[in-house]
Amino acid sequence: LSLHDALPISLNSGSNGNCYYVGTGSEAVLIDAGISCREIEKRMKRLNLSIKKVKSIFISHEHSDHIRGIESLSKKYRIPVYITKKTFLYSRLKLEKELVIHFKSHEHLIIGNLKITPFSKLHDACDPYSFMIEGESIKVGVFTDIGFPCKEVKKYFKQCNAAFLEANYEEAMLDSGDYPNHLKKRISGGKGHLSNKQAVDLFLEYKPDFMSHLFLSHLSENNNKPSLVQDLFDKHANGVQIIVASRYQETALYQINGSKSERGSKMLLPPPQQLSLIFN
Repeated sequence: LSLHDALPISLNSGSNGNCYYVGTGSEAVLIDAGISCREIEKRMKRLNLSIKKVKSIFISHEHSDHIRGIESLSKKYRIPVYITKKTFLYSRLKLEKELVIHFKSHEHLIIGNLKITPFSKLHDACDPYSFMIEGESIKVGVFTDIGFPCKEVKKYFKQCNAAFLEANYEEAMLDSGDYPNHLKKRISGGKGHLSNKQAVDLFLEYKPDFMSHLFLSHLSENNNKPSLVQDLFDKHANGVQIIVASRYQETALYQINGSKSERGSKMLLPPPQQLSLIFN
């Protein structure tokens, strides 16, 4: 793996915990750590990824499914945590002072050969952010927990070689489901989550020609189905590989080609359901 390529991986995605790994040959960052330190270690080991390459953890917002594993992970491996002052206050995280670094919107944060750009998003949290991770020739966006695709999301999405994009709920399933009305309104009300339709509309209108991979993320357990989302996006993929991120396991490991002139990748390891054949 060279500095010109990227590894975007979902270690877990859903209301039970979110954690996304984006790295190159020399270093990596985590966006959120909403599963336990032990699970992060286990899943990275199955993918032959060294946790020593993780140089920073970036926190999108204070909800528990995004911060659950941060305290133990940061403490055990002395990993700096990038978090806004407001999110840190509301999160009530107990982190070592020297490992806490605050950031502001559109500040370019340099981690080795990676540049991370945070930008604010619409979500029902105190100070929520999305992130663009940029290597020498690649850009990977993390766009989840978004109530509405605002102009910032559109601006960054159309720059991505690969992206994690929320497809949280199917509108008909949410409408006819058992959730109380106030929760349905929270999910679909503009500061909750993206529907399948909103996600595919964003993809169709703003997908760049050089995008190679789309990781559909943060699917609702009760108001969506992985097969439904896969079928919907496969119809419109036009050469983009569509991966539905699981709430139970890590995705397969893909190498995104960093060439600006052509789209490409190769799978470095098979899908996770086959990993037991290798690591038993």
